[in-house]
Amino acid sequence: MVEERTTLIGAALPRPDAVGKVRGEAKYVDDLVFHGMLHGRVVRSPHPHARLLSIDTQAALQNPAVACVVTSDDVPGDNVVHVIYDDQPALAKHVVRYVGEPVALVAASSRAAAKAAADSLVIRYEELPTVSDPVEALRPESPVIVSLAEAAEGGGNLFNEMVLYKGDISRGFSDADVTIEGEYQTGYQEHAYIETQGAIAVPEDSGSFAIYGSMQCPFYVQRAVSKVLGLPMAKIRVIQTTTGGAFGGKEDVPSQICSLAALMAWQSRRPVKLVLDRGEDILTTSKRHPARVRYRTGAKLDGSITAIDVDVILDAGAYQTLSSAVLWRSLCTAAGPYRIPHVRVNAKSVATNTVPNGAFRGFGSPQVIFPHESQMDQLAEKLGIDRAEIRRRNVLKLGDRSSTEQLLDQSVGIGGSLDRATEMIAWDERLAAVAQFNAQSDSAQRGLGISCVLYGVGLGGKAPFLDKAGATMKLEPDGSVAVAVGTVEMGQGLTTSLLQIAAQELGIPIERIQLAPVDTSRVPDSGPTVASRGTMMSGLAVLNAARKLRERVEIVAEMQGITPSDIHARWDEIANAFWLNNLDPAVEGWAKTEPVSWDPETGLGDVYPVYAYATHIAEVEVDTATGETDVIDFVAVHDSGRILNRTLAAGQVQGGVAQGIGFALMEHIPQRDGHLLVNGLTTYRLPTIRDVALDMGVDFVEATFSAGPFGAKGLGEVPLMAAHAAVASAVSHAVGRPAKSYPLDPEAVASLLS
Repeated sequence: MVEERTTLIGAALPRPDAVGKVRGEAKYVDDLVFHGMLHGRVVRSPHPHARLLSIDTQAALQNPAVACVVTSDDVPGDNVVHVIYDDQPALAKHVVRYVGEPVALVAASSRAAAKAAADSLVIRYEELPTVSDPVEALRPESPVIVSLAEAAEGGGNLFNEMVLYKGDISRGFSDADVTIEGEYQTGYQEHAYIETQGAIAVPEDSGSFAIYGSMQCPFYVQRAVSKVLGLPMAKIRVIQTTTGGAFGGKEDVPSQICSLAALMAWQSRRPVKLVLDRGEDILTTSKRHPARVRYRTGAKLDGSITAIDVDVILDAGAYQTLSSAVLWRSLCTAAGPYRIPHVRVNAKSVATNTVPNGAFRGFGSPQVIFPHESQMDQLAEKLGIDRAEIRRRNVLKLGDRSSTEQLLDQSVGIGGSLDRATEMIAWDERLAAVAQFNAQSDSAQRGLGISCVLYGVGLGGKAPFLDKAGATMKLEPDGSVAVAVGTVEMGQGLTTSLLQIAAQELGIPIERIQLAPVDTSRVPDSGPTVASRGTMMSGLAVLNAARKLRERVEIVAEMQGITPSDIHARWDEIANAFWLNNLDPAVEGWAKTEPVSWDPETGLGDVYPVYAYATHIAEVEVDTATGETDVIDFVAVHDSGRILNRTLAAGQVQGGVAQGIGFALMEHIPQRDGHLLVNGLTTYRLPTIRDVALDMGVDFVEATFSAGPFGAKGLGEVPLMAAHAAVASAVSHAVGRPAKSYPLDPEAVASLLS
């Protein structure tokens, strides 16, 4: 239910976790120590594809510092890391399929001893044929990579194939006056979270285990560890420690890291800490899926789009992890935020002998946004229409239907975001200034780029069973309130937003409310903290709980003879009355999304409960001698429904823009025959403060969503999605040629200039 803005909803309140993090008081997983704790080390495959012949553990076991060595023969439950499919072994048994795949584990009294013991293992391999290119992997003669026949739905190395058919594609292109076609390529992107992957597994009483870790999805980890240890889920409790960044990289990978730590704790019957160093983290954990996209667009002379025809290939790596879900979002996002009557999209995820790829902010949408925004720019040029204007003529409006035929009956703010962004940058005047600069400069050229995006909030029709959230709330005798949810704080500010929602609904100061740490034995399953769903879904659950508690407070107040107008003034007295009269002070809140649907035969349906939108505009300056690109101005306008905390929301946008700049201009991991050629942050170029426009303009168009908490939708992933395409558009404008691949590093830009 949407209510009027008050002092809390929309207020720029400080984060309650900020001071502890700044002072160094926050406890990350590597700060924790348990009595008798061991340190774990993973022994990994040096080959992208090989038969595992033997493992000699004798030397390691003779080391007095070593408590245990674990191989696949020692796994007490199912030798699998459960994500969506059960195709990835916890420890390789007969075959290794990527460089870095876990083969054995060593737990010892120190990290140095664990490393030395791991290095002493003698492992024999027989190398097998390798394929590291997804297009090559689809050829019939390529070596088969997948571990289980059922893991590849399409046979061979084709993991998944999905389609979207709307209208009549032949008619759509016959109606077109002009057609644009291009092939686009994007590569890996590393999450580069400040804190690397880490976990501690602790044996507890009655054969149960506690898992402490840096993660986004504690309940995913609970299920995975339960499966690999062969224990009931009730015997596994997962505690999320303070998490130093994630961006999707701690959605699926912690299920593996925690399972490996748990196997060592099971074998040794002692606590085991497993924390990856930076090089190991980069070389062996998931990345953004590299993509190849062929995109064709048809339009009439007035710029109205008649049809799109798209083929998407995602490089999944050696195992599925989350690739089918990532692919589905690519499919549903490929048309962008535009009215298009005729649509065909074919999307495939393909196995290769490379590190498995998984979730990354945007989750399959950036790979198709780059092409669809490039095509919009090229259509504008071919038709002689301004690039902002051609978007204005095509963006979705209230009452339109999306590419999946979903009726957009509320909260469609893309047009408003486009108008506001062009107003903030003074689009026409800035274009004229850019043209004047370029005419007068030989050493540099400037470009102005624009992008418009939509993002389905939540998990949608591919996994509606996960789109739920629970919350508990308890009124303490002193009038304070304890709240618990299962979604996690990983730096995005979720804690603050949930406290604002609770305080607003209860009508008490935010300082009187405490959000409990996430422990799967003590908080309800609120679904994964992904898909920009945390504020919307857990916010709804907290709001539901707060309303129930408020109703109880009103009843007790009436019993005490306290009028409604005096409830807040006499809140502590009412809270104590619960205690004195043995009344239940605890409530449960629950939330689930509106019904969604998806037909896999056609790709049509109401695939998300609601969409978020954004328009970004970037100005860049390109050095014509070196190809080096600087982002000199940036404007970002978002429709994420009601903004609960403008400071946190603006911070999300600014961080996402920086990450998008990195994706477009510099972040690159070369790969050769299955070997990643970057093993640290010294060789992986990341954006710094010098790479971001100093005076970034951020604003919000608040098209409220009636089913969101106080009208809120999602925000977290959208800033990155829009930013990279705006930067690529600006570079293309500066050099006078459309960019077709990322990253647009100096060498790539210089080649466009030549």
